[in-house]
Amino acid sequence: MRTFIFTLVFMLTLGLSAVQAAPVKTHLPGDLTLEEAQDILKAALSKAKEVGVLMNIAVVDAGGNLKIFARQDGAYLGSIDIAQKKAKTARYFNMSTAELGAAAQPGKELFGIEVTNNGLAIFGGGELLVRGGVVVGAIGVSGGSVVDDSTVAKAGAAALQQSSKKSSF
Repeated sequence: MRTFIFTLVFMLTLGLSAVQAAPVKTHLPGDLTLEEAQDILKAALSKAKEVGVLMNIAVVDAGGNLKIFARQDGAYLGSIDIAQKKAKTARYFNMSTAELGAAAQPGKELFGIEVTNNGLAIFGGGELLVRGGVVVGAIGVSGGSVVDDSTVAKAGAAALQQSSKKSSF
């Protein structure tokens, strides 16, 4: 009986150590990488400088989690939250915040949606990040006019497209 118990304990210990030794993947294939997020941010900051407006820029991954954020010196403090909400809103609904905003106007079918999900942003400045036809995140920009925010967000999103084209050749 002692031999049986010893053998059983030995086998369980051996089995558990094999399970623990298996490598764990913490980054899923297809996720937005930090390097990509940095390139997106760099392009957006460059466009913000060109436009001449101080911006807050947020990039979220496919799960809507903040991947990278920058606040230009002197950018509005109140726009920090707005930029992050624009990025999350675009990702949550797989469309630009301008598109969602159009569907959320009084009399439209999504009127009032901005009060869900702990608050959404339903005006321009949030754009999807798409690589190879797959949504991998979103960018949100706030600090200027809606037109300026949208222009900067689109420049950031375009950087991912350029990066994807280079890596596919």
